[in-house]
Amino acid sequence: MSPKNKEEIVIRGTAASPGVVQGPAFVFLQKDLEVPFYQVGEGRGLAEIKRFANALAETRSQINAIKTEIADKLGDEEAQIFAAHLLVLEDKALIDETIQEQRNSGYNIEYCFHTVSKRYIDFFDQIKDDYLKERSADIKDVSRRVLHNLMGHAGFTLNHLQDKRVVVAENLTPSDTAIIDKENVLALLTDLGSRTSHAVIVARTIQVPAVVGLHDITQRVKNADYLLVDGYNGVVIIHPSEETLARYGKIQSAYESRQRVYEESLALPSQSADGQNLPLMANIEGRGDIPSVKRTGASGVGLFRTENLFLGKGTPPGEEEQFEVYREVAEALKPETVIIRTLDLGGDKSTFFKDGPSMEKEENPFMGLRAIRFCLEHKGMFKDQLRAVLRASAFGDVKLMYPMISGVDELLRANALLEEAKAELRERSEPFNESLSVGIMIELPSAAYTADLLADHCAFFSIGTNDLIQYMMAVDRVNDRVAHLYDPNHPAVIRAIKSVIEVGKNKGIPVSLCGEMAGDSLYTALLFGLGADALSATPGCLAEMKYLLRRTKMQEAVDLAEHVLQQKSSKEVHKLLKSFYGAQLGELIESETGNL
Repeated sequence: MSPKNKEEIVIRGTAASPGVVQGPAFVFLQKDLEVPFYQVGEGRGLAEIKRFANALAETRSQINAIKTEIADKLGDEEAQIFAAHLLVLEDKALIDETIQEQRNSGYNIEYCFHTVSKRYIDFFDQIKDDYLKERSADIKDVSRRVLHNLMGHAGFTLNHLQDKRVVVAENLTPSDTAIIDKENVLALLTDLGSRTSHAVIVARTIQVPAVVGLHDITQRVKNADYLLVDGYNGVVIIHPSEETLARYGKIQSAYESRQRVYEESLALPSQSADGQNLPLMANIEGRGDIPSVKRTGASGVGLFRTENLFLGKGTPPGEEEQFEVYREVAEALKPETVIIRTLDLGGDKSTFFKDGPSMEKEENPFMGLRAIRFCLEHKGMFKDQLRAVLRASAFGDVKLMYPMISGVDELLRANALLEEAKAELRERSEPFNESLSVGIMIELPSAAYTADLLADHCAFFSIGTNDLIQYMMAVDRVNDRVAHLYDPNHPAVIRAIKSVIEVGKNKGIPVSLCGEMAGDSLYTALLFGLGADALSATPGCLAEMKYLLRRTKMQEAVDLAEHVLQQKSSKEVHKLLKSFYGAQLGELIESETGNL
């Protein structure tokens, strides 16, 4: 419990995943460690080198265990990022220079290894080759593991927490979160990040509260400090008072009760109170998400992000490797639909291929050569993916979707390559769905304004709210300094969504939504009332969305949408949505933190 003699400290960040929890902190050390520096006694050199060898062996064992665990859960392709880490441990120059440094200086082996590895990191950071420059991240990760083992820091990874803890970190990488101990993580808190960061996606998937953009939380919290986390309002309280704990204890209990009620809806049809259907689909990252899609009763997959197959690899995955993943997902979820989005590299999801297309560093990557632009420039890699998706379409209800289409010309170019891929498969006598449904994401203002023209060349739209809002509001959505300007309530955003949906109705093609707005139950009734044909969200969001949908009549949603479209400011829009949300959920949200 919280020490009575310590003053309560309140820190505010960005609310990223809902819920209220309390518990001791686990500070996940990622910044430069305070490495000890001392002369070892005469005759102790061999003992220091032996310690170094043992630490390398222990680190190698840890990384191999992680690699095996990820391969079992997600497949070999997702585990390959750790192969680069193992290569660092086998680097003869790094090892030999560390040993020589110890012999020459007589200092402890931790300091010698830290000195040498830092020299390598600085070297890779300064060179121009982007692929080699990225290797510094591998060396940083591995050197941190080795130093922790040399210094006797047990449990610094997130896969085997000793007890339930609030994880506090500067940031969390895919490597960190891939092995996170879901049973013992109470919440995630980070200095950096935004509502669309990787850590947030993980938090929502495993349904734990998260607050990001806390700036200096790792400096203000020590291991075992007692914390209270309010994921609704983005509040973290260090050393909460007994009064605060009692107040939030009631909130926590109410939240857990609500979740149980929400989850009772998972097995029920995805329809309104008056029987109007609205499919609630899942966003997934790979085949490891198959169990959660099934558990939540999702109406298929509305967005299969394929970037994880490419990130952290020296060579892009080929047609066969991709096909096996797409086929497995399609077969496992059959007869439900699986919409596979083609590669959306760039922006905040860059990688550098040693053997493959280069991704040059750009001043403004969100405006640069990303997504469909990158694919159209690297046609060979793009056609590998198109053929893999086409082949998977023979094993389930697979649909294809292009990201970041800006106009008809890009769409026609992509479709032309798809036709080439089909012809190549016919020559190989490979089966595929000849009438594969092809859609596009509406993420750019140019696409929203020319949706009527685009509709003539595709079978469906999916409005990607994250990027659409980013580009409409000119806000870098992963920059916490301007995160407050990222506004889904802005009348321009609501009108753009309505306009695209109306085009879909007029042209006879379905329009779905994905992204954070689609997964926030505050907007479920609004999007339903605007005429969305489906919503797609992280599986952990679906229970509350379905509960709310089943309590809402179609006409109520339409009336809400009409009222929202009449509002002149974001504040007015949010007030209307909050009022409707509260009225529909009634007593279930009386204890919500925002009302305290």
